[in-house]
Amino acid sequence: MNRLVVDVGSWITKICILGCGVVLSEATCVALQSDVKGKVTVKAYGDTARALSGRAAKNTRIVNPVCEGEIVQPALLCELLKYFLEKIEITPRKAKQTEIMFIVPCSASKKLRKTYLKIAADCGVGRVYFTRTPFAAVLGHNVVLSKTSPVFCVDVGYGKTDISVFSLDGIISGFTANLGGGNIDVHIMEILCENFGIKVGALTAEKLKNVVGSLYEDDNKMTAVIGRDVESGEPSQVAVNSSHLETVIKLYVDKIIEYVRAVLSDLPAEVSSAVVNGGIYLSGGLSKMDGFAEYFERGLEIKVNTCEEPALASVIGGCTVLSSPYLCAKTATVN
Repeated sequence: MNRLVVDVGSWITKICILGCGVVLSEATCVALQSDVKGKVTVKAYGDTARALSGRAAKNTRIVNPVCEGEIVQPALLCELLKYFLEKIEITPRKAKQTEIMFIVPCSASKKLRKTYLKIAADCGVGRVYFTRTPFAAVLGHNVVLSKTSPVFCVDVGYGKTDISVFSLDGIISGFTANLGGGNIDVHIMEILCENFGIKVGALTAEKLKNVVGSLYEDDNKMTAVIGRDVESGEPSQVAVNSSHLETVIKLYVDKIIEYVRAVLSDLPAEVSSAVVNGGIYLSGGLSKMDGFAEYFERGLEIKVNTCEEPALASVIGGCTVLSSPYLCAKTATVN
């Protein structure tokens, strides 16, 4: 029996096999190609498709089947998942003896779960579980959950941020905000256009955020960026450092901190006390940015807990859930 945890993000899909660890981390992306008669076919999947972004021919478009945690192209996501399963050697025949646990947002609707169930059925998967991002992410920190000790998790992804306070008894307070690293990437593209006179694509903006993006005071990391000159249309190169991106990064991180404060202010006194003592658990790709945890801690005046691989915390924690009948009963639903 193959047992997998699948975390389908707006930017990256991660798969962890129970007993083997994380075996796949690829772009949640499909490249579609149209011929002269208008017929559309799949040209590439995953990282290969993402690499074509901004470089493909006019008859090719890059599609993200998931946006802000919601599945907007179920058929494409189904084909993408089939591709990923084949890549990790889960053939259609093996899929029948496979269990998959999907990581879903804190505010996942019944419609979203039904869509995942249909996709799993079309992929021939034998059994499906669901667990929510905050439960999995905190377990990815190796935290021992209990009914009497509430924990606070903030998972900052590409298209969404899950903010939740919960215990093994269930979620006490929380919601999913349509805010994440993708918003910063879009704003970076605008800044480069307005302040430097060059146009760049999403891949370049995302790379720039990861390379020089920082929330440390007076950080001066620098890199060269090549784009298209707004006026001449010719290739142009500029030097960008951390200070150029500081304002836009803080704009979105401050908004997340504002949401966290709103949740904190509405907690019962005893829950609030437990959260202050235990601190906030950070996960998600954006939280690994230099200075992110420290900035968060200063903004909230609460201890912040981080882990070695925040982008993988939820999928690793999902394996912890899947491996424990007790945790499955408490934090997962079976379909």
